[in-house]
Amino acid sequence: MDNMFDVAGKNIVVTGGYGHLGGELSNYLARSGAKTIIIGRDDRRGMDFLEESTFKKNLFYYNANLTSYSEVKKCFSKIIKRHGIIDVLINNAYFMQSDNFEEISEHDWETGINGTINLTYRVTQAAVKYMKQTGGSIINIASMYGMVSPDPAIYGESKFNSPANYGAGKAAVIQFTKFCAVHLAKYKIRVNAVSPGPFPSPSVQMNKTFISKLVEKVPLKRIGHPSELNGVIVLLCSEASSYITGQNISVDGGWTSW
Repeated sequence: MDNMFDVAGKNIVVTGGYGHLGGELSNYLARSGAKTIIIGRDDRRGMDFLEESTFKKNLFYYNANLTSYSEVKKCFSKIIKRHGIIDVLINNAYFMQSDNFEEISEHDWETGINGTINLTYRVTQAAVKYMKQTGGSIINIASMYGMVSPDPAIYGESKFNSPANYGAGKAAVIQFTKFCAVHLAKYKIRVNAVSPGPFPSPSVQMNKTFISKLVEKVPLKRIGHPSELNGVIVLLCSEASSYITGQNISVDGGWTSW
């Protein structure tokens, strides 16, 4: 019986594919036999990630400043010339400039919006130019904070509070996902979002007081491990999700069920 979850041989583009969540995902996809094409703007991190990976034969790195539409377009042109097609695009990258909502400058607010929804739009539009010829899957990484507000009681003075422009940008990513699902269906392109819950980075996990408050909010009473996103991503990359589009799937330990 064929494995409907098989991603071997697929060309999968992952923006920000060497970070906390993206690195785990890129390695898993490469281990699963997919040609995993990472886009980022930090050459040192990108090349170090490839060098340290056990699955480097299936990993490819391309440099691009995703704030520049011209660079994004040039990057996808290079990818197509080398790899032929894009089967899957995973919009994982984001960047943020933040501050207390009452004090954040207009510039910093707009930087956060640019690093979430604007970045997702920019990369998606560049990729669709090629994907509409063959069909495929687009997966946008949103967030539980695109669905609900951060609880101030958890964050307190920890300085880990998720800023307003992050949540607003990720909420826009979820709506953009639904828009694209409807308008790109004619090209046989499926578009879905995944909203991770509490997956704090190793540096944040060092603050045990904060983590204990975070865990209390989660019905499963623990934080997530990056590997726990692999299953839903492979589902959406593969033929197992051939009739799924326009959805936002939460992977949050039950956080948004309260």
